[in-house]
Amino acid sequence: MTRERSRRRLRRRDRNALIAASLTALSLTASGCVVVHGEREVLPAATRAEAARVVTAFTDAYNEADKTYDSSADAPYVTGALADIDSARLKAGHVNNPSGNPGHTPLTLTDVRITIPEKAGWPRWFVADARGNKGGDARWVLVFTRDGLDERWQVAYLTLVAPGTLPEFEKDEDGWAEAVPANAGELAVRPDALSKTYAAYLKNGGKTFADGRFTSGLRADRRKEAEKPGLVRQFIDEPLTHGAYAPLALRTTDGGALVFFTTHHYEKRTAYTGATVPVPNKDVRALIEGEVKQSLTMESVANEVVLDPAGGGPVRMLGRVQGLTSAQGG
Repeated sequence: MTRERSRRRLRRRDRNALIAASLTALSLTASGCVVVHGEREVLPAATRAEAARVVTAFTDAYNEADKTYDSSADAPYVTGALADIDSARLKAGHVNNPSGNPGHTPLTLTDVRITIPEKAGWPRWFVADARGNKGGDARWVLVFTRDGLDERWQVAYLTLVAPGTLPEFEKDEDGWAEAVPANAGELAVRPDALSKTYAAYLKNGGKTFADGRFTSGLRADRRKEAEKPGLVRQFIDEPLTHGAYAPLALRTTDGGALVFFTTHHYEKRTAYTGATVPVPNKDVRALIEGEVKQSLTMESVANEVVLDPAGGGPVRMLGRVQGLTSAQGG
């Protein structure tokens, strides 16, 4: 028996005892009797039953917010990139339809697959991917995270990926996945460097990312749109890595990792003298501050999910959701 297998067996045997001790500590620390440092123990982020309940609670809140265009309905259930994108979407929806969403269709998630990593420390997190009734045949991939036992689970990342593109995850004999540290150096790009690397790629190109819709395709689209008659479009891309925007990664069976990360973007549209700046749609107009005279600057956040191979080779983008968060006329 290898040392690692022996360690896993010991961990499995003691897991219930550790969880019980941690829960007992919560009721005893107020009296000063005992303190158990559960944050130092390697434990599953959640039980499978708890994770399933969390997915249902988020879906219910998301549907209520979408129906009413009231961001307070799901604000406690979102954080990071999704919170930024979702709150702006709901704000625009409310401006355009104060009485609620006339086209509301409840989101339903079926064939829900939950992957729970075993780790020490906070945040603890898990991934759920499911078939949704929106977004065509794409699978919805959600990352739930929280920073303490007394905090609510929140979705930090929500992306859509084509069926069959998610990898197989490395799991122990109990079915728990492996969280990859943000500074893992054995990957083509460290998870904590992916946001900066992708922002630089959008500006300068290169071979770090495999060709695709959100890499070479996005750069090609920008080149076509950079200058049209009477209008100039400029793009600025920035990394976003702090707090709830920090990358999260799961080990895959081939030694690589599935990594979620966030980026921050600006697009400025400037009209030539005598020309006007077109506003893309009514949702953008609802978020504009100031008057659009010669320019329109749109700020957005994107969350990405990639396959980051072990050792080297191009990083492959599996999904990307970008959402407008604010707009400024000038």
